[in-house]
Amino acid sequence: MTGTSIPLAPPAAGPDHQFVFFSELLDRRVSMTRAELKIGKLTDLVFRLTEPFPEAVGIFIGHGWGKPSEVVPWGRIMRIETNAIIVMPPEGGDRYPPFVDQSGWILVNEHLIGRTILDMDGRRVEVVNDVHLLQDQRRMILAHVDVSFNGFLRQWGLGFVRFGGDRLISWKYVQPLSIEDVTTSDKVSLSLTRKQMHELPSEDLADVLEELPGREQEAIFSVLHADKAAATLLETEPRAQRQIVADLPPDRAKSILSEMTVAQIADLLSALPWDDRIDLLSLLPEQQAERVRQILGTSEATAASLVSQEYVAMPGHTTAAEGLARLRSSAPDPKAVTYIYVVTEPEGVLLGVVDLRQLVLANETTTLEELMVAPPVTADSELVAEDIVDLFAKYHFQLLPVVDGSDHILGVIGYKDIMR
Repeated sequence: MTGTSIPLAPPAAGPDHQFVFFSELLDRRVSMTRAELKIGKLTDLVFRLTEPFPEAVGIFIGHGWGKPSEVVPWGRIMRIETNAIIVMPPEGGDRYPPFVDQSGWILVNEHLIGRTILDMDGRRVEVVNDVHLLQDQRRMILAHVDVSFNGFLRQWGLGFVRFGGDRLISWKYVQPLSIEDVTTSDKVSLSLTRKQMHELPSEDLADVLEELPGREQEAIFSVLHADKAAATLLETEPRAQRQIVADLPPDRAKSILSEMTVAQIADLLSALPWDDRIDLLSLLPEQQAERVRQILGTSEATAASLVSQEYVAMPGHTTAAEGLARLRSSAPDPKAVTYIYVVTEPEGVLLGVVDLRQLVLANETTTLEELMVAPPVTADSELVAEDIVDLFAKYHFQLLPVVDGSDHILGVIGYKDIMR
């Protein structure tokens, strides 16, 4: 097993033990007695929170279409094969009983995958992309959570693609994930140090700020760099936005606004009281303030007034290997790399678009010109907001490139920005 593991791990794999990722078991056939007698597929694993590591108590079989779930007790499992999990027949009746939640039980897929860990021990806050399990002939324990991009790829069936090693954190360090945490929210709120706050994803930091009283909220927000503060403020709910903005000194507010696009400023101001809105508008350059007023005052704001410069563009002769290397070295905002825009250089004429997943899966020598979809769906710079909404509704993209009359790319519009 490649990758790094935080200490306090369970026993190493050996002749009687083996590691397996939850994503590798998900959707695997569950069969009665022998592989061809399928009764369903594994949609989750049920664990009991025991010390020192949670222990599996059963397999969750979800049938969908209104049919009740079934839970096969761990003691009824005969063996786990490459393409099937073989179980004994139920002791009574022809079906296993439906899932009934019990105190101290946790579902891996339902309660862990995709959840945010706010780590107390100085490491970065991460998202659980997979769970690392250790099994022997008698039992299975939950050993680590995987916070690497590889775990995310395995979720999408792309486990054959790897980015570095797996990043495994021992369950020992995830212990604060209580039953109450995992069943009532999408994250686990723990204490944070000042250093950790700058490493938190903005969405998670916004969630933390929303839970704090005014003075603590102000103290935490005051130590954020302007770019981090801007991103966090945009992710915060309106009530907290109004509270934070009310306490901002003018110079601090001006530096934060300088990190936002016109559309983002308009989105923020739309949630504020009139007096705060006027005060913030007075801090902007007049031309920018006028564009914000246009967006706030009418639905006829044009695409050109809504664009963001957070996008990735490369020439068509760039190979897949070169493109991935450029992405890694430039470290753009993750939200800006959903698509790669293929342009001429130095003119910036938009030729096509490449989905990031296509780039990851492509042969290293394949060029972007060979991968791109052309002509791309674009928004003309003079389109009004209502028409842009229609484009998003029709094509379901996360971003739309905005072009002028000569197809020069002017920027991009995000789905979230326009739908707000």
